[in-house]
Amino acid sequence: MKVAYLGPKGTFSEEAAYRYFSSNRVEWLKCDSIIDVLEAIKEKEVDKGIVPIENSIEGTINITIDGLLRNHLFIDGEVILPVALHLLGVKGADINQIQEVWSIPPALAQCRDYIQSLGASSRDLNSTAAAAKAVKDEGKKEFGAIASEWSAKAFGLQIIKENIQDYTENHTRFVVVTTIPKTIEHSNKAMLVITPFEERPGVLVTILNVFSSLSINLSWIESRPTKKRLGEYRFFVETQKGVQDPDMAKAKTILETYGHDVQILGSYNTTNL
Repeated sequence: MKVAYLGPKGTFSEEAAYRYFSSNRVEWLKCDSIIDVLEAIKEKEVDKGIVPIENSIEGTINITIDGLLRNHLFIDGEVILPVALHLLGVKGADINQIQEVWSIPPALAQCRDYIQSLGASSRDLNSTAAAAKAVKDEGKKEFGAIASEWSAKAFGLQIIKENIQDYTENHTRFVVVTTIPKTIEHSNKAMLVITPFEERPGVLVTILNVFSSLSINLSWIESRPTKKRLGEYRFFVETQKGVQDPDMAKAKTILETYGHDVQILGSYNTTNL
């Protein structure tokens, strides 16, 4: 099997990919962007890909959900990865020596209080993995990187201080993506894309009432523009029942009876790493 993920070496995406596919014999393809991962799947350069779709602090990653539709792709798995940010340094570095901290802007923002407590300055880089590599290449004890334990191992750095983020409950949700819809008999989640028949007051309430009346809980909902006309939206809906559930078939039938377009993007289970 060949699997694509968002590089470079040492990223959270790499960690999620390696841990999720650990029981498989895999040939890896590192990509420069989420779009590149999705296009590699579409063009059948790989069998599957894994991409981030949501972070508990930053929210939905719109480039992923838009790309799933644009490339006609399907979800056959969900992966939840805890995100712990650590201060990394070269071997022998001491916390009192750190004068400058490097990382991607969101990671620096999530560790703002800790950086201020050090009295250190900060520097933006393209990714947490790029920051770890830069600190390794520089080889000086006064530079630290905010990155993961995975990055520390990948670049031979030591963890100077663990869990320095301001928000301790930080998780990223990834989806495993393919070109062929997979039937999972006992899946506990499904993702649908619902495009309303027309834009009118209360249309979303009508859609949500269908799920409520059938006791189908929704774990995630996101609106995205249809890109056809200003003010026209479609809704991504994640249900806590798989498509094999009879209630899901009823919901789809009712929604289509109302004239709404309903597309199934996947039916899958969750893996917590």
